[in-house]
Amino acid sequence: MKTEAVSASGRSLGHITRKGIWGWMLFDWAAQPFHTLLMTFVFARYFAAEVAPDPATGQIWWGTMLAITGVSIAILSPILGAIADATGPRKPWVGMFSALSIAGFLLLWIAEPGISGGLAFWVLVAFGIGMVGIEFSAVFNNAIMPDLVSRETLGRLSGSAWALGYTGGIIALLLVLMTMTESSPGSGQTLLGISPILGLDAIERGGERAVGPFAALWMFVFLIPFFLYTPDTERRAKVVGAVRASLKELLDTIKSLPKNKSLFAYLGSSMFYRDALNGLFGFGGVYAGGVLGWEATQLGLFGLLTLITGIAGALYGGHLDDRGGPKRVISFSIIALIVVSILIVTTDRETFLLMPVEPQPGPFAPCDLLFYFCGAVIGAVGGSIQAASRTLMVDQAEGGNMTQAFGLYALSGKATSFLAPALVALFTGVVGKQILDLSDSAAQRLGISPLILLFLIGLVLLRWVREEKV
Repeated sequence: MKTEAVSASGRSLGHITRKGIWGWMLFDWAAQPFHTLLMTFVFARYFAAEVAPDPATGQIWWGTMLAITGVSIAILSPILGAIADATGPRKPWVGMFSALSIAGFLLLWIAEPGISGGLAFWVLVAFGIGMVGIEFSAVFNNAIMPDLVSRETLGRLSGSAWALGYTGGIIALLLVLMTMTESSPGSGQTLLGISPILGLDAIERGGERAVGPFAALWMFVFLIPFFLYTPDTERRAKVVGAVRASLKELLDTIKSLPKNKSLFAYLGSSMFYRDALNGLFGFGGVYAGGVLGWEATQLGLFGLLTLITGIAGALYGGHLDDRGGPKRVISFSIIALIVVSILIVTTDRETFLLMPVEPQPGPFAPCDLLFYFCGAVIGAVGGSIQAASRTLMVDQAEGGNMTQAFGLYALSGKATSFLAPALVALFTGVVGKQILDLSDSAAQRLGISPLILLFLIGLVLLRWVREEKV
């Protein structure tokens, strides 16, 4: 008698098509310009350098915005996940929050250089709205993943999706660098040697401002296959009572977390190492712009290198995940990120690994090359750790409450999401600038150093986490 193939969540795989799987994977492709263009390599650096009064103040404002946004995501993610599990379908939630993201991205066009503090505040609000939409839609998209393939191939699916997302990030970044942003300040030409398309004014930094609407259009177009082809959970018959019961179950789950040693340890571990990783990505552009004086083109090349190695890391990490388990992949990745963080905070134009050196002019001085190397490593292990983290979360889910589980996963990623940006802002502004009276560059280096401690805590807690053997 032939046994019917079942997914990692225990559902039948008979109705799953290749179009459905590719539609799900395209969510990472659709969302990647937010992480690549807005969060890391283009808009964050532009905001700190051109919108805020100075780079250090920009880093403080940016960190404060990320902290406030992270708290709201942390509070609401598991609640919304519990409600989704009770009602059934996840795609309507993905659609609603994706629309919220698109609205926030479109509003970033108002971020003209040197605008008043009031308008700068609304730029931060628009970015926060977009970020909330991306994070919440990812919760419901991740919950669909275990329904699509067996547990034996879950790591490969997660890694392939991350790799596809990074590929989309490369294409989006190349399009922006070649057609929208100046290759060097005052040149009036893009990397292709042409004027910015659509009449984008280089003086008004139209290319940097346009990455928001560009990311919005990209997300809208490439989410269409997800909604057309990816299967969803059927709607539950009794919604009202089910929602109440699901929320009570969520509360009971949170109360009993200390008794579930593996889940408790994993949520704690991922809470710290993902917070630190998001800190590296969130402040990467701001940091390189302030400490090394990189412009959009250098940051773009840095981003391309990071994304290319990220593709390799996600694919190979998914392979290692299926062979040796996600826990081993995550542990190795954290160690590599600790080493990279130490290299970053000990180097600038006048200091190389804490040793004073003659000022090093760019763009390919030893300090620049070191940062490129660090970016390559961050991309490779960042792709593998994020893909493996989704797989390990599936191993912690119980009772079929997959969306609730990924709501808790989002909670663990955001419960202390204020911590990394708050620590960066605190060590940059209060400790570095006010107490120690450091230069802007030295204060920004000091501000990044707390991320090392967060990685270490995550590595230690991972010890008590179990994984399913495949």
